[in-house]
Amino acid sequence: MFYLVKAPKLLQQLYPNCLWKVKTLEKKIYLTFDDGPDPVITPYVLDLLEQYNAKATFFCIGKRVEEYPEIYQQILNRGHKTGNHTYSHLNGWKTSSTQYFNDVEKAAKLINSRLFRPPYGRIRRFQLKTITGEKLKLKPVMWHVLSGDFDTSLKPEQCYLNVVSYAEPGSIVVFHDSEKAFPRLKDTLPKVLKHLTDKGFTFSILD
Repeated sequence: MFYLVKAPKLLQQLYPNCLWKVKTLEKKIYLTFDDGPDPVITPYVLDLLEQYNAKATFFCIGKRVEEYPEIYQQILNRGHKTGNHTYSHLNGWKTSSTQYFNDVEKAAKLINSRLFRPPYGRIRRFQLKTITGEKLKLKPVMWHVLSGDFDTSLKPEQCYLNVVSYAEPGSIVVFHDSEKAFPRLKDTLPKVLKHLTDKGFTFSILD
């Protein structure tokens, strides 16, 4: 499985309409969680964030919002932000644009947010142009740092190092509140929160 832990500047320049990092001099980190809500893992994450007075942005899959509306509402009730992650977790590179847009719109009926993250970060230029256009008016959010918690070949320690080695003011960091990622998330996230808090960072929602 190939991916880059830190988003290269060239990729950011190729897709300037996407938010990769927040411009700030403040010691703020923007934690994001993909692929939920999950009835077990999302509450675990919410409780852990509360211990550090940390806020985060959850990019939710529409069909999981339908399955677990009470968990989705918990995210909002506890002061976090949500974003659209399509209804069916579609890969834009492998999906017709018509199907892709219909899927995004279906999710938008359940997720009241202008923020959008394409699953796998894979979206065609035409799809991106339409997503940001007059009809949908969504703001695509990518990332500055990937924890790699989705990678079953990684040990939790490597996920931790991925984050603390590259996180800096304004970094958008990706974790996953999913069953696949949980074996690494449950070990990595508490350590990341403690380390960055000790370094004077705070954690904010994307706005």
